[in-house]
Amino acid sequence: MNEFYVPIGGVNIAYVVASVLFILGLKGLTHPRTAVRGNMLGATGMLVAAVATLLKVGLDYRVIIAGVAVGSIIGAFAALKVQMTGMPQMVAIFNGFGGIASVLVAGATLLPRLGTYTGGTQDLQELVSIGAAALIGGVTFTGSLVAFCKLQEVLISTGNVTFPGQKVFNALLVLVAIGSAAWLAYDPSQPQPFWILTGASFLLGIGLVLPIGGADMPVVIALLNSYSGLAAAATGFVINNNVLIISGSLVGASGLILTQIMCKAMNRSLTNVLFGVLGPTGDSASADEVYAGKVKATSPEEVAMLFDGARRVVIVPGYGMAVAQAQHAAQELADVLTENGTDVRFVIHPVA
Repeated sequence: MNEFYVPIGGVNIAYVVASVLFILGLKGLTHPRTAVRGNMLGATGMLVAAVATLLKVGLDYRVIIAGVAVGSIIGAFAALKVQMTGMPQMVAIFNGFGGIASVLVAGATLLPRLGTYTGGTQDLQELVSIGAAALIGGVTFTGSLVAFCKLQEVLISTGNVTFPGQKVFNALLVLVAIGSAAWLAYDPSQPQPFWILTGASFLLGIGLVLPIGGADMPVVIALLNSYSGLAAAATGFVINNNVLIISGSLVGASGLILTQIMCKAMNRSLTNVLFGVLGPTGDSASADEVYAGKVKATSPEEVAMLFDGARRVVIVPGYGMAVAQAQHAAQELADVLTENGTDVRFVIHPVA
């Protein structure tokens, strides 16, 4: 066991430093030029938080080192092997790992203490947090797995998968999950409510993502990312970890903002994303009504003539360009236009 402990004041200072690094990291990720630096700041903040937590708690480093080694090998292999066009599904599966981690921490905290809760305010806060972590984490886990399978085109169709009474079934799962969480908070003497809550949340994650087509998966992944942050924040309340609460709240809020931006960019409704019925804004609007007057056909010759007289050109890379691997052709076009005195700018589409 670790015999070297950091005073609680020193741990809290480390948590403040880590939180500042998280915020600066998110700020850096808002622009391509500072994204790498922002990513490094966020990773450094997580390292500071992890080291401070380990020194405060005093765990068996043999288990910790083994876990870090296995996780690092898996993460490095995934990062090196995945193609850029496969990045959405890798983000989805990592979101799922975050969700199941929250469920496992909630269960590991609750089960040894069954029958020992006294009903005080602190116990009630812990039980409510356990219920929230299990619910949101379970939805994130299975929802992310479904999103991964749809994007990877394995096991599940990339299209909308629906069945009669699906909305009613999802609504019943929500009621069962909330009821089980309330039962757990009222009577934490037996494990049944936790298992029912976990099972309902797993099924709910599947039910919410199944009816959404693969083309809309990036929006769903952004929402699941937000869910993973909220699950982490709830887990922070379970184990009384301030930096986990802060970082989870940051991820939850930023993920929800990103989801809203992506919904607007794709002409989608955030409400429909939340309830698993993603589709164009307005239930009766057809594709012709949505895109009327916004799509114009042209030819390479006409585009060349337009470029020849253009003073400023904006190129908007998207997922389609990545799939077609047209980035080199786009860069060559930008170089030619720049040589002719044209101001060329790249603006990344929110979904990309």
